[in-house]
Amino acid sequence: MKILVIEDDETTGQFIARGLREEGHSVDLVTDGRAGLIEATGGTHDVMIVDRMLPEIDGLTLIKTLRAAGNRTPALFLTSLGSVEDRIGGLNAGGDDYLVKPFAFGELSARVAALARRPPAQEQDTVLKAGGLEMDLIARKVTRDGVTIDLLPREFAILEHLLRRKGRVQTRTMLLEAIWDISFDPMTNVVETHISRLRAKVDKPFDTELIKTVRGAGYRIDA
Repeated sequence: MKILVIEDDETTGQFIARGLREEGHSVDLVTDGRAGLIEATGGTHDVMIVDRMLPEIDGLTLIKTLRAAGNRTPALFLTSLGSVEDRIGGLNAGGDDYLVKPFAFGELSARVAALARRPPAQEQDTVLKAGGLEMDLIARKVTRDGVTIDLLPREFAILEHLLRRKGRVQTRTMLLEAIWDISFDPMTNVVETHISRLRAKVDKPFDTELIKTVRGAGYRIDA
């Protein structure tokens, strides 16, 4: 994932960034609200971790501004302000989760992963597109370059999941949880088998490959 960390405490910010990078994520770290707003507006992040008490622009104002502009990137408030009123204020401002300092990095990582799995609120279209591929969710119809593609229900669900997250890698674990509702690794190749079948229908008959394999990470649709 690509994660934006907005934290004015240098020690805390570096600690978070280092831990997330060790897990394989790409991390942008900024130390004030104005820089954070610029990064969040111009970037394509999967999740934001935002301190509430920031110089230049405070965390609440930052998130309110982004939400008003239509930015729906999931945001986790990370702050020492831990009262019920503070939590409610953060969530009402547009935050998606709230974690109080001091914190365990394992919990932070788990919360970030959970936010990344949520379908973004703005992605509720009934027609999803990528290149010449078009998925009509109401008619339950898939076409590519005008050619109808017949998919089984599970194949349809996988393709919808990938299309809703264009440009973002979906790991094997994410797909197991989203499509099969399995929160553990069953040690089978069920994901790989279904991706292979899906590719045979969506990619093989056409000139361009849409479903990409990101080695050691998962799958992604870029177009």
